[in-house]
Amino acid sequence: MQLNVQEIMEIIPNRYPIMMVDRVLELEPGKHVVAIKNVTYNEQFFPGHFPGEPVMPGVLILEALAQTGSIPLLKSEEFEGQTGYLGGIDKVKFRQKVVPGDVLRMEMEIIKRKGNIGVGKATASVDGKVVCSALMTFIIGAK
Repeated sequence: MQLNVQEIMEIIPNRYPIMMVDRVLELEPGKHVVAIKNVTYNEQFFPGHFPGEPVMPGVLILEALAQTGSIPLLKSEEFEGQTGYLGGIDKVKFRQKVVPGDVLRMEMEIIKRKGNIGVGKATASVDGKVVCSALMTFIIGAK
């Protein structure tokens, strides 16, 4: 299943300037998602991070992964219409810079679920090279 940005905004509440998912390429509700973020020079954070050497902040890469990771949970029948919250991040590793012009490919595999809590293995890559990986915990709650 693929989703465009309008369909993504029906699932997650994030909006400009913090919307970090441009397209979902693959989706298996409750289990797996692959999405992309087109990183452009027009992003609000680039003038200050860093002048003369624009680099996407690591915390925003994690935010993009968190938004991506909530989608398969929120597309599960039992959680449709609810909101996903980030409950924790573990084992984060950054391996490479993300710069304007990059297409950030984000993948999340839900590896554990119990009640309204899910844990996912997250990976972000550019041109096939991993730039960030982490384990993320999500808590699903009503709006």
